Amino acid sequence: MSPESAPVDTIESSIEIDAPPARVWEVVSEVRNAPQWSTQAYQVVALGGRTTAGTRALNINRRGPLFWPTTSRVVEFEPGRRFANRITENTTVWVFELDPLPGGGTRLTERREVPSGLTFISTFLTEKLFGGQPSFTKEMDRGVSTSLKRIKALVEQG
Repeated sequence: MSPESAPVDTIESSIEIDAPPARVWEVVSEVRNAPQWSTQAYQVVALGGRTTAGTRALNINRRGPLFWPTTSRVVEFEPGRRFANRITENTTVWVFELDPLPGGGTRLTERREVPSGLTFISTFLTEKLFGGQPSFTKEMDRGVSTSLKRIKALVEQG
């Protein structure tokens, strides 16, 4: 099986945050905040005011000296519960789920879903520029864990 046709795994990680879901939601549901925690998002320019269902954005991503643009649209927006953003170029969906914990905290789960498989251009560029899908997926998996730790720190420090 070639790297372009290899299955792409879902990436998922969770963290417990000492803050109520409403506070966590304030941070994760605004697409413009992504550069504060993401290991790849360098800048996000969203159309319109505060993020809501249907919000479209231009994202500038960075990996070392390499920068590249993507576009996205918010495809799920359930306040205090679930937020999902679909990347146009590769069809991935990045999801945040918030679950209340006893004592007032929140379990935050971040997940990358690939419901339609990756686009040809995405797999081609990942192969040529990022060392192939398996290594890039591992890197993104580590990035999700890092992102969650950064979100936790942002939320808990107020």
